[in-house]
Amino acid sequence: MSTRDIVILGSTGSIGTQALDLVRANPDRFRVVALTAGGSNRALFERQVAEFAPAYAGLGEEASVEAASRGCDVVLNGITGAVGLRPTLAALEAGNTLALANKESLIIGGPLVKDRARPGQIVPVDSEHSAIAQSLRAGSADEVSRLVVTASGGPFRGRTREELAQVTPAQALAHPNFSMGKVITTNSATLVNKGLEVIEAHLLFDIDIDRIDVVVHPQQYIHSMVEFVDGAVVAQLGLPTMMVPIAMGLGWPERVPGAETPIDWTQASDWRFEPVDDEVFPAVRLAVQAGRTGQTAPAVYNAANEVCVEAFHDGRLSFTGIVDVIASVVGRHDVRSETLTVEDVLAADAWARQEADRLVRGEAS
Repeated sequence: MSTRDIVILGSTGSIGTQALDLVRANPDRFRVVALTAGGSNRALFERQVAEFAPAYAGLGEEASVEAASRGCDVVLNGITGAVGLRPTLAALEAGNTLALANKESLIIGGPLVKDRARPGQIVPVDSEHSAIAQSLRAGSADEVSRLVVTASGGPFRGRTREELAQVTPAQALAHPNFSMGKVITTNSATLVNKGLEVIEAHLLFDIDIDRIDVVVHPQQYIHSMVEFVDGAVVAQLGLPTMMVPIAMGLGWPERVPGAETPIDWTQASDWRFEPVDDEVFPAVRLAVQAGRTGQTAPAVYNAANEVCVEAFHDGRLSFTGIVDVIASVVGRHDVRSETLTVEDVLAADAWARQEADRLVRGEAS
């Protein structure tokens, strides 16, 4: 593999810092040519810039759009939230390979993102979608029967809805297997993250959303599976970390030796699988409905969630209120039926945020 020039958007976040760890360990394979971040950790960003000496560095959304537009081999979009849409579009329009960890940009952009992407230009970095992409190598597209996305179940698996109503922000951030920042960790606790991943898988792999299942696998060693028409199931296994998906995103289709420690098969372990409790955790079912509707519905689902997560951590909304408000906002949204534009998506996003905030504040409808 020749040295690849890479751009990292969101360099101070969980994905960005791990990607830089990978670059640091593989200086012959990867060279950082641009770094951007949101600005919440300027000291870390300055240290990163000093260490990697990129040709371009900047803070904020406009800086990320500029960096994504620059000529390079791979743009890693590690931004969290809908703010990642414009950089995603910029990377695709520049012809760069997009290693996509910012699932929200594909989910809310939908056909806008897909129309701009040439075949193979988007490489998924979410562990579940990376697992599916790797497993799909085992057969042709017309041999795929179903996709199975695995979920840890979060820290509250097995609890009743009444028990969930008492959950605190600190408890929601205490994920049993990982810490990925406030928004993603909370989304994992509500299973909103899994709902978003179902929509993402539908868009990434052109599989009907009704042929995508979610199964709870608390140990998170199986990252996702592909079921083929002959009944064979191919899965990608590994430790519950992000290093392999990040390495695959930067190196695709080649693998980066030593990216992660393999599973120790000499140690006894039990792996469990169970269905999602849709009554206690309705986020996945709601996301499937939004994904089936398409157009601006996924953008509304995502935007409402981002507002609700902030409200929950500010003490203004209960844990169960997060998905309750999302459901109300999605139900009130008038989905556009004509051709989607960036302006439509941003308008739907803004409307959903205002509506969610209004509902959180308890204003009358």
